[in-house]
Amino acid sequence: MKSNNLYLLFLYFGLFVSCTEKKHTTVTGNNFMTILVQPFKDIKPENVAFVAQEIKKVYPNVQVLKPIDFPDNAYYRERNRYRADSIIKFLQEKTKPGYVTVALTSKDISVTKGKVKDFGVMGLGYRPGRACVASQFRLHKENSNEQLFKVAIHELGHTQGLKHCADKTCFMRDAEGKNPTNEEIDFCKQCKTFLLHKNWKFNSI
Repeated sequence: MKSNNLYLLFLYFGLFVSCTEKKHTTVTGNNFMTILVQPFKDIKPENVAFVAQEIKKVYPNVQVLKPIDFPDNAYYRERNRYRADSIIKFLQEKTKPGYVTVALTSKDISVTKGKVKDFGVMGLGYRPGRACVASQFRLHKENSNEQLFKVAIHELGHTQGLKHCADKTCFMRDAEGKNPTNEEIDFCKQCKTFLLHKNWKFNSI
């Protein structure tokens, strides 16, 4: 009798441990974020599709949203361009926890940089953050889709917590006011290792 009770006690304990481990695994799975690709109405659908497809190669959980208008307060009339910081603020308010939004546009965008009130940029992302923006306006015409992807993935890297990288072939290099995208090949090993801990996927490292 005692032997049977002892057996039942061990069986019950084993079931309790199994359920606890299964529950823990489920919670971990829910930590995966979703990247939202948010086009503004000015950019061509084929440009958006290319960037989204390239992002999926390193982070498969991607959704493309319907095109929207710019927020009214983002327009900077004096230079006929849009304020990147205002765009990001607008998007962050719309982006729920567990999601990161990358906006795509063909329009010129700018931000205050140091003593320069309105500095034109290819993209902007805060570290860390829930939203960023990439623009096609300052890119070379011959391979602008590929360049736009590199700007977008750079800004997404910032939202994940990555700083600028000293490796000149890394997507996270500092543009330093220029357009070095044609020199960028991939994330460097150090940046890949950082992103792997954020559930990003890479074929090689």
